[in-house]
Amino acid sequence: MWPMDTSNYELLHHEGETPIKGWIRGVPLEAQAHAQLRNIASLPFVGPWVAVMPDVHLGIGATVGSVVPTRGAIIPAAVGVDIGCGMAAVRTTLNARDLPDSLARLRSAIERAIPVGNGPGGEHRRTPDSVETALAGSGLWQRLERIKAKHPRIRLDKVEKQLGTLGGGNHFIEVCLDESGAVWVMLHSGSRGTGNLIGTYFIQLARDVLGKRVLGYHVPDRDLAFFMEGEELFDDYVEAVGWAQDYARANREAMMQRVLHAMRAELPKFRLQAMAVNCHHNYVQKETHAGQEVFVTRKGAVRAGRDELGIIPGSMGAKSFIVRGLGNAESFESCSHGAGRVMSRTAARSSITLKQHREATAHVECRKDPGVIDESPAAYKDIDAVMAAQADLVEVVHTLRQVVCVKG
Repeated sequence: MWPMDTSNYELLHHEGETPIKGWIRGVPLEAQAHAQLRNIASLPFVGPWVAVMPDVHLGIGATVGSVVPTRGAIIPAAVGVDIGCGMAAVRTTLNARDLPDSLARLRSAIERAIPVGNGPGGEHRRTPDSVETALAGSGLWQRLERIKAKHPRIRLDKVEKQLGTLGGGNHFIEVCLDESGAVWVMLHSGSRGTGNLIGTYFIQLARDVLGKRVLGYHVPDRDLAFFMEGEELFDDYVEAVGWAQDYARANREAMMQRVLHAMRAELPKFRLQAMAVNCHHNYVQKETHAGQEVFVTRKGAVRAGRDELGIIPGSMGAKSFIVRGLGNAESFESCSHGAGRVMSRTAARSSITLKQHREATAHVECRKDPGVIDESPAAYKDIDAVMAAQADLVEVVHTLRQVVCVKG
């Protein structure tokens, strides 16, 4: 490998390969994730380099916590199936003293307002009027119908049922306190089932066309199959992924409104303050970096342009951060999207005890049952180490600690 650079990142490639710049000092990088990074960097249209965030860990096809610029091509599996997944947060005029001693009732109110989990239980039984209005007024429905006309195998039956719903896995809704005691609402979700269906469909199409091109390309992993600019499917994917990203943002906005409505029924009167953030961390968009126009795929990474606000959450029992981007060109103006897993879900379930989980979340009103063991704090990297590794990418604006956490 090349010697360590004097900047805050380390070089993770061998001489002659496309550079890989990793903000990983003080945090672990698994060998499998490193190999995966070198695989994606080996593709001829990737570059001028790949940036690696400190929450990096093994993913499907592309590594979670990576920023992958591509010239004239997009890799659908690098974006993934949770298209547009991201964070939203708002600060309220409430203070810690406005919260009741027991927060169980508030958690229950939020869980009643927002369907949580995957499958039918995580969907609206009846589409709320607010959701119908949001779909009609946003143009999302009309755009999706145009996509469906070209790709009739994409299902539409989840759209109305899931706008304003949380999902499962690592998605969450939290009530938090900042360093001054101000109450925040923060949530994490994406494009739900429809985005998943779109992602899965186009990933398979990319695999199908890989061997049919006149000019063949070797890919070290079928999950790195891609569409090339100029191909009809490239344009179709850009249209579909753009829709899913907009739907994900609308989903977070709809959820936020429903959470705030539930809080107003349980807490003293409050207003929202000026600070609000809504940012993707699984997405692709065209940007200019190092003098080149490229498609930037952030797979578990947040855009951190100069003065742009972002959110870096910890795990269920760890603090989170509202951050301001420093516009670091070496990272393609990006930062981490969270703490990053240090254990697979299977490993977490087999090694973290229920007692350990309850101790780690003792200060949070949240689920403390075996169903969330794989989301317990021990399954994630140390958020303080993650933040220290990216001190040249963002500055902390607010430090939040959760007091209520709703999981799918």
